[in-house]
Amino acid sequence: MKFLFDLFPVILFFIVYKLGEGHQGAAHDIVTQYLGGLVSGGVVAPAQAPILLATAVAIIATVLQIGYLLVRGRKVDGMLWVSLAVIAVMGGATIYFHDENFIKWKPTILYWVFAVILFVSQVLFKTNLMRKLMEVQIKLPDPVWARLGYAWTVFFAFLGLLNLLVAFVLFKDDTGAWVSFKLFGFTGLFFAFVVVQTLMLSKYIQEEGA
Repeated sequence: MKFLFDLFPVILFFIVYKLGEGHQGAAHDIVTQYLGGLVSGGVVAPAQAPILLATAVAIIATVLQIGYLLVRGRKVDGMLWVSLAVIAVMGGATIYFHDENFIKWKPTILYWVFAVILFVSQVLFKTNLMRKLMEVQIKLPDPVWARLGYAWTVFFAFLGLLNLLVAFVLFKDDTGAWVSFKLFGFTGLFFAFVVVQTLMLSKYIQEEGA
């Protein structure tokens, strides 16, 4: 359930974009009515409506995520606050300038921020954030924790670069394909990375249970 909760804004972004793409006239009417005052010049081309509408919904969804956790008295992860900040800035710029390039940069900035936070915390402050996050579930030797922290740092850096390649090279003229990859491609990569990581750490899990 937490996995779906974390993906909530991304899933809504995908659904709203695809619906808007298939019903461009309706999407344009909604954007003109509710977002017209937030757009520079106040005029939105019909072709821009789906991405602007999806971006607005993703921002609202992220705010609702944090609001739900606060109302329930639960801790809001630092990464979720970072995610809100990035989507608010890049999503806001997308809507104001009605330019989809800003929201296309959002995953890259988010992943690179995560990579920098992990790297700086581990190297400069001697705090392994992945260890703090996972140590309740698994016990590992110190050198393994260090390698795990660096592995996640490199993985996030790679995802940031991959997003740029997909958004601005492979699917430069196909925003719909990028939106699909954003949900299914990155989710698949995360799943594959976690599976490989679990297999590599399985011997330590077995030793702990022995």
